[in-house]
Amino acid sequence: MRGVHHAPAKSGLNSAAGRLTSGGAILLAPAGRPAYIFTDQSPSGLFGGWPERAAFFVLGTDIERPHHEGLEARIADAVAPTIEHMGYELVRVQVSGKERPVVQIMADRADEAPFRVEDCEAISHAVGAVLDVEDPIRGEWTLEVSSAGIDRPLTRAKDWNRFAGHLAQVELQVPQEGRKRLKGIALGADAETARLRLEDGSEASIARSNIRRAKLVLTDDLIAATAAPASQDPDDEDASPGPDGKPH
Repeated sequence: MRGVHHAPAKSGLNSAAGRLTSGGAILLAPAGRPAYIFTDQSPSGLFGGWPERAAFFVLGTDIERPHHEGLEARIADAVAPTIEHMGYELVRVQVSGKERPVVQIMADRADEAPFRVEDCEAISHAVGAVLDVEDPIRGEWTLEVSSAGIDRPLTRAKDWNRFAGHLAQVELQVPQEGRKRLKGIALGADAETARLRLEDGSEASIARSNIRRAKLVLTDDLIAATAAPASQDPDDEDASPGPDGKPH
């Protein structure tokens, strides 16, 4: 699922109505206020492309944030404390486009419960307000908030460890043993190194600082492993509590 926030000064919307559609929930804010659009997307088509880099740093707390550079780093530094306070974790910030840049915020629930439309909405409102104040991008811009999806990027050690045993593909900045792209079963990671069991059965230890991009490969096993239990149907408002511990 994905939320879209248009910069308030550019939105031009004059409706305060909210409605549900077959594709998700749409909320239109009054004129001069941010507009948010939430839609459900298929997992395989939601996050085309790769994260910019998969290196990371660890804060003084136990929350690990992905590494970003330049404009993306400034945005990540601005929004991460807010979403962490709300019970979410930052997975990736990615900025694309020039004429009207799209700022994509990818997040997880800290409790690892299924990500819902309500989560997109909460993060979009909070992050939109932060970016309106910080104003990191000149002119018109669009904010997209999404879950990490099934075939998610592996940007933190916890991603590698949580999805150990599943197929992943990695692109390196500098070739390792003559190879710049690797594919195999994720075996986990620590602060310095990620490990893969390659298709030939050998094991590769990869310096995480050398990983340019890494993501899971969509497989039947991964889909089955990440499927929400019936008792936690994302469409069931009473199925699971929000990240603040309160049912929604």
